Amino acid sequence: MRARFDAALLTRPPRLLHSLLPGCEWTGPAATPTGTPVVYLTFDDGPIPEETPWVLEQLASFDAKATFFCVGDNLVRHPDIARATLAAGHRLGNHTQHHRSAWASPRATYLEDVAACEAQLRQVGVGEAGANQLLFRPPHGRLTWPLLRALRPQYRVAMWSVLTRDYDPDLSPELCLRFALDAIRGGDIVVFHDSLKASPRLRFVLPRVLAHLAEQGFQFSTL
Repeated sequence: MRARFDAALLTRPPRLLHSLLPGCEWTGPAATPTGTPVVYLTFDDGPIPEETPWVLEQLASFDAKATFFCVGDNLVRHPDIARATLAAGHRLGNHTQHHRSAWASPRATYLEDVAACEAQLRQVGVGEAGANQLLFRPPHGRLTWPLLRALRPQYRVAMWSVLTRDYDPDLSPELCLRFALDAIRGGDIVVFHDSLKASPRLRFVLPRVLAHLAEQGFQFSTL
């Protein structure tokens, strides 16, 4: 039996999905030991020169750290941007080499794609911090139970609790912002996309989300 769902249709996926793919990470700690609320901003699909450096500038303005789930093909094209992201104190994770869907790929092919992306992450300086410290996010949030079992020994599989839907061209930037701010609370893993498709909404929403959450006293941490 295969667990299939399209979490990308939902701003906040229902908790039922957590039980369908056990062992995935959907949220993080809601606060620091001193009580400061924490949110975990993540960015999928980069790095690309049109968007990722701008994202880094926005994050730096708020001393915010984030996690970037990189497509291996983009790492090949833009390794300097990936290295700059690491140098700024952010984390990089695996988003497959070709942004491959787990629902449309043979298992062996998919795992080869994950391994190819991991090799590119090593090339740009992501160190071996222990098998369980490697980060992976499946494109579109699509995964199967057999693939999850194969990945879990090596990877922390990070999903999300808030999807900004910045990739959706039918969603106005203003509505995208409203949905995000209404949804985000302490401990949430929030998904943005440093991609051309997301750019009109990303560039409107990200600075405003950062400013609003900073004003509310949130800390922005890596996974």
